[in-house]
Amino acid sequence: MATSRSPKAILFDIGGVCVLSPLEAIATYENKNNIPKDWVNYAISRSAPNGFWQQLERGEIKMDEKFFQGFNADLRNEKLWKEFHESFRSSKKKMKDVANPTQLGDHVSLKAEAADSRPTDQDRGAQQPPKPKEDSSVGPSLSKLAKDTTIGDPVSLESEDVVQRPHDNFASTTEQSTSSSSPSPPEATSTLVSLPPLPDIDGRSLFWSMMAHSRNPDPYVFPALLQLRKLPTKERPILAALSNSVIFPPGHAYNRLNDPPESDPRSQFDVVVASAEVGLRKPNPEIYKLAVEKLDKLDKDRGGSGVKTEDCVFLDDIGENLKTAKELGMKTIKVVHGKTWRAVKELEHATGLSLMDDKTRRSKL
Repeated sequence: MATSRSPKAILFDIGGVCVLSPLEAIATYENKNNIPKDWVNYAISRSAPNGFWQQLERGEIKMDEKFFQGFNADLRNEKLWKEFHESFRSSKKKMKDVANPTQLGDHVSLKAEAADSRPTDQDRGAQQPPKPKEDSSVGPSLSKLAKDTTIGDPVSLESEDVVQRPHDNFASTTEQSTSSSSPSPPEATSTLVSLPPLPDIDGRSLFWSMMAHSRNPDPYVFPALLQLRKLPTKERPILAALSNSVIFPPGHAYNRLNDPPESDPRSQFDVVVASAEVGLRKPNPEIYKLAVEKLDKLDKDRGGSGVKTEDCVFLDDIGENLKTAKELGMKTIKVVHGKTWRAVKELEHATGLSLMDDKTRRSKL
């Protein structure tokens, strides 16, 4: 039963929370195609602020041939490839200096950023996938170097459970010295390191694999959302989606709700704040404030006293998004890929409501 301290509103991210994360599809694509782990996210993040992914999320370009050509070009940026390769050879580089996580996608996108908003590092790029096991043959990975980046809530890449693999194809190669009698002078060392060839990535195939993967409901958070929705309106918090995303072409199947509609998370919310509709994206504080304004209006229209930021609980899988929410006064719950049931437990504690079925509770508690 809800308590007097229960939140008045619960805000859910969609991708990586209510549905499976597109980042998992990136990891699968990299693994299947022998692409160095983290390269795709690195290329997307370092193409900011005007990479084709960012332009698509801001609604500045359509999801058409121009986008896919540009997206492919961003994934084959030779300068970024060199930076990425060198970052793996230097254990002193911190991940915050070389990569910026972001939200990759739910199914609605963004218009242009507000002119007076300054995008944060998180707002500029793509979230890094999970922490890999170390491979001593190639040195630490970006995810290993990310251990110092946890602020507010931990960055989600540290705890995602995705397939790991050694980067054998990415090990740096050194040209043989023409002289076997003496080592190369220190100043010549950097010239002896040759880069592996740029991975041949099919951006269109990658993109659609990400979108298809994120059509699948999360096995724990989505049932909890359904459980909340079943409660009488006056006995539950207002349910809202706060999501960064992309807009599909007119007539595309992904514009429609799943069949049956009840199986689609988008059908379960009282309020939807989609970046495409408001011209803002997380972690810009303004999109959170806008969400609270909509929640406040709905609650007052229903005869309530209104909603403030401190009345809200926000669930997201990205630490920087949670950090902004927390700074604004919201309670936050980190959703960890592969362990999303833990977030449901936290939500139960926050609301005083039972949101797991008996079978799940027995297996997880």
